[in-house]
Amino acid sequence: MATNPEITTTKCLVNGNWVTAASGRTFPVTDPATDEHLADVPDMGEGETRDAITAAHDAFPEWRSTPAPARAGLVANLANLMRRDEDRLAALMTAEQGKPLAESLGEIRYAASFFEEAARQGPSLTGDIVPASNPDQRILALRQPVGVCAIITPWNFPAAMITRKLGPALACGCTAIIKPAHATPLSALAIARLAIEAGLPPGTVNVLTADAETFSNTVLADERVRKLSFTGSTKVGQILMRGAADNLLRLSLELGGHAPFIVFDDADLDAAIEGAVACKFRNAGQTCICANRFFVQSGIYEAFMDRLARKIEALKIGRGSDDGVTIGPLINDDAVHKVEDHVADALDKGGKVLVGGERVKLEGLADRFYAPTLLEGMTPDMKLFREETFGPVAPVMKFDDEDEAVALANDSEFGLAAYFYTNNASRLTRVAEALDYGIVGANDGGPSAAQAPFGGVKHSGFGREGGSYAMHEYTDIKYVSVKIKPTD
Repeated sequence: MATNPEITTTKCLVNGNWVTAASGRTFPVTDPATDEHLADVPDMGEGETRDAITAAHDAFPEWRSTPAPARAGLVANLANLMRRDEDRLAALMTAEQGKPLAESLGEIRYAASFFEEAARQGPSLTGDIVPASNPDQRILALRQPVGVCAIITPWNFPAAMITRKLGPALACGCTAIIKPAHATPLSALAIARLAIEAGLPPGTVNVLTADAETFSNTVLADERVRKLSFTGSTKVGQILMRGAADNLLRLSLELGGHAPFIVFDDADLDAAIEGAVACKFRNAGQTCICANRFFVQSGIYEAFMDRLARKIEALKIGRGSDDGVTIGPLINDDAVHKVEDHVADALDKGGKVLVGGERVKLEGLADRFYAPTLLEGMTPDMKLFREETFGPVAPVMKFDDEDEAVALANDSEFGLAAYFYTNNASRLTRVAEALDYGIVGANDGGPSAAQAPFGGVKHSGFGREGGSYAMHEYTDIKYVSVKIKPTD
């Protein structure tokens, strides 16, 4: 089984019990930096998925009737346990996902903050008393939990993408079944173990390591499931949306991104450089809101490129658990091939690599490390301009005026996140309003926060996660009309 002593849970949580697949089948979890075998986890099927739905459905009546402050207290317990175990959880994440240990620790703290925010929001979730037109009527708008929620999460943020969904679901009175990504299930199972320790009742949280198609098809076909929250590709989101039609399943979809990063002549250059590096190269460029297309105004172009190149050259590539590493491996071989394809296409169409542009061979490690790359001469016919690269490549295009920059930035089917840097207050307002994106970082390369509404527009999906906005995603509004008698 596991070679890492911190990895102790290789079963799935269903109805408060740790179980294996009825078939006995498992699949391996490996370290992308070394190909080291970490664990074998159950390959759960349709029957186990239905068992988890049943457990969540049976637990729902008692959980929804639990007073909101009591529910919030248990969610807060879970946050506290994550912070208590942050070092262990971070090491586990780096082992299965590959990101540098400092980033993993940051993610665990970020993940815990979603539980903390949900615990704050839960007791204050209120409905409305709506003024009636008739003196003998009272109109109540009540917020009630939607019911059983299915949660499907990606591999790039294996803890935070769970807690961002699970926290508000639990605080609102919903129960959940969670399917983590095949590549990174161990973080999810570790959170499941903490959920038991936190005192959450059996069936409120269920975690299945399963084939994505089997899990989603089973969930979509079961009318007891009333909500599906998914973070992943636009293609899969479209499939899920079609599958949800028969049962009119409520959806939250956080899908693909292709973020522009605009630097105007009047920007604070130091701040723009720091924001660019943090935004682009975190998790080796494998984030849904990382910058993918850089647009730099002509007056500042040469200075920006020179300083960005020096910053990129200073990034340290290696195994995420090694000291000082800032760029870890890509998640798998397909990810490396995609980055190589995008760079090769850009070079064929006139682009020029200034830094990086190739794999990096590291002794004793897997062949999945790609050098952080700076590429100039990006054009709209390049794959880098049209497709999400999901790797450590920063392609840059020069522009002349504000209207051109906004038009280039909006020239995408995606609309998750966008960034721009300027010290002109009027431009800040104009550009923020003009960008067709659900999240805009204005002089801010890291806008994510547990209390803020996170989500996209266009082909980047719909629904919002974070703060009070997330709570509304997990509740239905019930209108109650009360007739009253006049005073005798």
